[in-house]
Amino acid sequence: MTRLFRYFDQYNTLTEGAKSAILAICTAHTIQKGRDLQPIGHTCRTIYFINRGMARIYYFKDDNDVTECFALENQIIARVESLFSGKPSRKGIQMLEVSEVVAINATQLFRLYDTFPDIERLFRKIFEAGYVETVNRLESLQFHSAEERYRDLLQTSPDILKRVPLKLIASYLGITPVSLSRIRAHH
Repeated sequence: MTRLFRYFDQYNTLTEGAKSAILAICTAHTIQKGRDLQPIGHTCRTIYFINRGMARIYYFKDDNDVTECFALENQIIARVESLFSGKPSRKGIQMLEVSEVVAINATQLFRLYDTFPDIERLFRKIFEAGYVETVNRLESLQFHSAEERYRDLLQTSPDILKRVPLKLIASYLGITPVSLSRIRAHH
């Protein structure tokens, strides 16, 4: 769990009591490649931290498999809209590699907020950062060309390009695999 707390420290330092309280609601799991961590139509009640491996959030649109985002080691992944609304999600979480994850029970986590203000502050900052990332992603799809989006991915997450099948990267960029091949040929 060292990695998890190192990740938390980037946002907010926790007291020993808060750390123990979080540890008590965490479980570690190994998930096989290609398996759904959360299937489409599931109500999200868990926040996952990726210790090792990689996941994606995906959905289907007109029978096309669309990748919304990727999460790698030392990142958190959850269906946040489902977590807060309590409604089933139209998106799923799938593992792209054999992965080790830490599952944090969100229902129990939210109950800790009143007792541990530092936990509430920590997750507020994590969710704010996630919200900003989502808005940036939407704006990137709205205002940038596919080539600019590819260049940005190349700069910020070159690891993803090495580890993820091209058809998933194409769907993440909002283009066809053929267009992606064309863009890659220019770089």
